[in-house]
Amino acid sequence: MKYRMPSCTLFLLLAVLMLSAAGHAQSIALAPGQIRQTFKPGVPFQIELASANQGDDPVEMSVQITDLWYNEKNEKTFSSPGSSPRSAANWIQFVPEHFEIPAHSTQKMHAVVTPPADAHGGYYAVLFVQSVPKLTFDKTKDGKTIFTNVRVGCLVLLSAEKTENYKIGLSNLNLIPPGANRSLDLTFDVENDGNVHVFPVARMAIIDSARKLVAKAESEPKRLLPGQKDSMHVGWTGDLPAGDYTAVLTIAYGEDRIETRQMPLRVAGQ
Repeated sequence: MKYRMPSCTLFLLLAVLMLSAAGHAQSIALAPGQIRQTFKPGVPFQIELASANQGDDPVEMSVQITDLWYNEKNEKTFSSPGSSPRSAANWIQFVPEHFEIPAHSTQKMHAVVTPPADAHGGYYAVLFVQSVPKLTFDKTKDGKTIFTNVRVGCLVLLSAEKTENYKIGLSNLNLIPPGANRSLDLTFDVENDGNVHVFPVARMAIIDSARKLVAKAESEPKRLLPGQKDSMHVGWTGDLPAGDYTAVLTIAYGEDRIETRQMPLRVAGQ
């Protein structure tokens, strides 16, 4: 079984809320912020996490598990367990479900995942830890009491071993040549036509008429769940002499898979 815990930068929320007139702050963090793990269908496994209380007071916490999916705007959605395609939320049991984190301390936790034997491709969930709502001294404009709490989450992206189908589609390629007050820019759409999550990275190389590399650029990775479509772009800031070139686009994704496209590029004289 392969197990990868990337840095928590992709989905680590740090919330600070004022909970008393004395100005004591509640600051909770959860690590890792994202878990990507391959599992064997029908074989239970564990996920390890840790919650840190960076505030000056102990905090009572509880856990919540939701589905992870996306809407028509490519925004992450956190719906009730089992309500979205490829849900993993109902497979997961947090231990413990309720706990207290002392001030300036860390609470280790684990989640037990029990996948079914017929699992195939990718499955998704979000593990949230949230503090018990606290009464504040603030009021709404109409005089109602305000309660505050903190919620932080970890994305869980699972894939069933040896059942992954990696496939992407490219469309709407638009290459804009460099010009006065304009940089070279390539935009395109990527669709995940497979059954598991991918993180495509786009690389562009510009080749001149003598087949010499004259420019290159790389995009940030893009997370795409199965069936999801989103736009990407690669930009390059620089000057190219007037002439004809070839732009070579390479998309790396999945398990050492790539897609390539070649496009003519003409740079006009000034």
